[in-house]
Amino acid sequence: MPVTTYAVSGMSCGHCRATLTKVIGELDDVSGVEVDLGTGQVTVTTATAEPDDDRIAEVVDEAGYELTARV
Repeated sequence: MPVTTYAVSGMSCGHCRATLTKVIGELDDVSGVEVDLGTGQVTVTTATAEPDDDRIAEVVDEAGYELTARV
């Protein structure tokens, strides 16, 4: 299972964590999402293939945050 970490700006609270966990978790092939508010990082686990960075960036942006880098 591939694990990929992203830097995301704009996260500051439990609501941010819940929102990003939900929107990223709804993507095809995503089997896990961990949001670390302290580091500003989101770790995505996928079931079979590398995650679609563009699609993840899109849902993060739609939720009001910004994916700034793949860590």
